[in-house]
Amino acid sequence: MATRHLYVVRHGEADPFGELTDAGRRQSELLGERLAPLPVDAVWHSPLARAERSARIIGGRLGGAAVREAAELVDHVPYVPDEPPPGWAGFFDGYDAAEAASGRELADALVRRFARPADTVTHEVLVTHAYPAAWLVRHALDAPPARWIGLNCANTALTVIEYRDGAGSTVLAYNDMGHLPPELRWTGFGPGVRP
Repeated sequence: MATRHLYVVRHGEADPFGELTDAGRRQSELLGERLAPLPVDAVWHSPLARAERSARIIGGRLGGAAVREAAELVDHVPYVPDEPPPGWAGFFDGYDAAEAASGRELADALVRRFARPADTVTHEVLVTHAYPAAWLVRHALDAPPARWIGLNCANTALTVIEYRDGAGSTVLAYNDMGHLPPELRWTGFGPGVRP
């Protein structure tokens, strides 16, 4: 049975200009070290600089895994609900129908490309952003579309999803920061307790 093993991660911490910070580079190094024992075939990354740079650092620790761009991993809002949950209405202010449709098309393309079994056993790292990572988790759990909201992914936290022929998807880990020391554990979404 062919299994696609996806290791979904949000890029390392970045500054307001999209460049990795020192903390973001260290987060990426530590994740690469954690993934090094795995037989990773490819590291796919978003076209955005913070994801590309994180992927290069991670891939450098993986002994020859190809590092490639995948447009479907770009940062985007995957779904705009008609009635946002309380506390989220302001977030969606300004999203018109065309922007919402474009985000949904990107989300559908992401799922078509990666959220399915492969022809052979594969181990792929996806270096993306918080919202596409949340969308993949929501999809793997077959949760309602609006459920991606509130799935806050920390920088370089590890989410593992498996897809097998003839079986549903399995979420093995979500937002695992075990490779990061406490001072590098952060979602980037406001102040809060860092586990």
